[in-house]
Amino acid sequence: MTAHLEVADGVAAVRLDRPPMNALDIALQDRLGELAAECTRRDDIRAVVLWGGDKVFAAGADIKEMQHMTHADMVLRVRDLHAAYTAVARIPKPVVAAVTGYALGGGCELALCADYRIAADNAKLGQPEILLGLIPGAGGTQRLARLIGPSKAKDLIFTGRHVRAGEALVLGLVDRVVPADEVYEEAHAWAARLASGPALALRAAKEAVDGGLETDIDTGLALERNWFAGLFATADRETGMRSFVEEGPGKAQFR
Repeated sequence: MTAHLEVADGVAAVRLDRPPMNALDIALQDRLGELAAECTRRDDIRAVVLWGGDKVFAAGADIKEMQHMTHADMVLRVRDLHAAYTAVARIPKPVVAAVTGYALGGGCELALCADYRIAADNAKLGQPEILLGLIPGAGGTQRLARLIGPSKAKDLIFTGRHVRAGEALVLGLVDRVVPADEVYEEAHAWAARLASGPALALRAAKEAVDGGLETDIDTGLALERNWFAGLFATADRETGMRSFVEEGPGKAQFR
């Protein structure tokens, strides 16, 4: 099995399972796209954890598989590769990456598809494709630059160097660093907290932020305006406001 899905109490754990290093071959890439579609579709899933296990998140693409691909092969393949990663990035629910060990190349690009990244204190991240005579091909040139800024992204992409968890935190590549044996627990707690929140408002917030980053501010504000007004038609908005008035902030129980 290359990856599998476990769901409990509204939280889905997408577990990469291709020992020893979770190398992202074509089968695993496609499987991630399938699981992302399932997470999007299922109403019982309210938040998602991306997880590679205790030792490694994903050490990159399967180079032995890629070595024999021709230009024509990759022209056809890269569309499906992008589709799989885009499916993860567009899950309309909160997604957190629990990063242990190596998250390199396609593994780092997978973490970039999450909304939030919690890394182990022994994690190493990077985009080493340049060392193969390539560039990142699963969204790294775009998502990394949007996350940490173009000059910092170019430094990582141009040099192919690995960064340890502490530097990744300073760069903004990860959002929190915790002891290695606490990574999954912390990521699951983050997801579980949001899984009990207002699902439509969380979806609206994610789409407004992500959509706004891809356009000009006036279009982004229009997107926000439409989502904000639209949420007034939801039961969650009624529940949240009623609870605030009657009980004070932060006590609403959303369906």
